[in-house]
Amino acid sequence: MKSSLKISRLAALAWAAVAVVAVAAIAGVTPIPLHADDALFFAGAGLIVNRESLNAIYNGFKTAYANAFSGVEPSWKRVATLVPSTTKVENYGWLAEFPRLREWIGDRQIKSIAASGYQVTNKKFESSIGVSRDDIDDDTYGVLTPLFAEMGYAAATHPDELVFALLAAGFTTTCFDGQYFFDTDHPVGSGTVSNHGGGASTPWFLLDTSRPLKPLIFQKRRDYALKAMTDANDESVFMRDEYRYGVDARGNVGYGFWQMAFGSKQTLDATSYGAARVAMSSFKSDEGRPLGIAPNLLVVPPALEAAALQVVTAEKLANGADNIYRNTAKVLVVPWLA
Repeated sequence: MKSSLKISRLAALAWAAVAVVAVAAIAGVTPIPLHADDALFFAGAGLIVNRESLNAIYNGFKTAYANAFSGVEPSWKRVATLVPSTTKVENYGWLAEFPRLREWIGDRQIKSIAASGYQVTNKKFESSIGVSRDDIDDDTYGVLTPLFAEMGYAAATHPDELVFALLAAGFTTTCFDGQYFFDTDHPVGSGTVSNHGGGASTPWFLLDTSRPLKPLIFQKRRDYALKAMTDANDESVFMRDEYRYGVDARGNVGYGFWQMAFGSKQTLDATSYGAARVAMSSFKSDEGRPLGIAPNLLVVPPALEAAALQVVTAEKLANGADNIYRNTAKVLVVPWLA
């Protein structure tokens, strides 16, 4: 009888070891040998829940998260510049001075950076889920893998949400000069300049993204990272019998030079598009020198995709005339602007 019980116990431990090895193989890690006193408990043909098996499961979740994250081709990089952040608040007072060269005659003319400038304060972002310990014990955690993949996708596209939400808010949100990013009276020299096309239809945006500093800024303080609370002494495990996983990051978005963007609510057609191009290309510095703005990207919501393609890709206009604006800009259709 004792011999039979001993064999049954060894068989149970063997099945548990096989389960851990299988999980480790899926996660791509080398399993650590198991011992009988490592197990917290054993549930039928389920999984022995210990530090090694939890680490193996976490590695599998991380792999699903990382694969989904790296598989995303974000759109924000086409309209915003990544600016690493090292403090709680970053000051962009230097945006008040659009850099241009001049002939050096006499002493250098020093332009002081504005003391009270445009600031972008970092924010914290997170997304977290709880996984029942029973799901781990019953070996049903595999069904959660797609959820962690979706979490990776959400983290990779989160900057898109932030950047394009800020672009859409440009008609009512101020930039470095105290005016709305898209406004009719930006102060330039002794007068004012407009980068607002007016109108009351669906907004669209024409940008110059050819320069090192793009129209928008994505400020990154801490990158997106997946974390876990799986220690037996963690409060959530002790009180709720639940393991917790979450992704978090720290950063924010802001406006760059308004001169590199034009926002309009006019009907998107050759006339309004042409007017936007002329306005942007005519922007000058405080001293009256051309800034050399060359718009090259037309950003639209899904509702304006057809109109945008008609304006910049069609060979002929509706009246049969040649389309003079063909290939003057690329079209970027952004679902986040819907």
